Amino acid sequence: MRGVKKQHLPEKTCAACGRPFAWRKKWERVWNEVRYCSDRCRRKKVGTAVAGR
Repeated sequence: MRGVKKQHLPEKTCAACGRPFAWRKKWERVWNEVRYCSDRCRRKKVGTAVAGR
């Protein structure tokens, strides 16, 4: 990911809240396994996005 501008980073949608989140350096080796945007969403683990957020 070296030399990539922020607007060109890969994005995913959080499995708990449905919000998009971008790639982070700390997820470099496990990006394919990342499903949640934060620890709070990971603890919540709802599985479906909440409409209207």
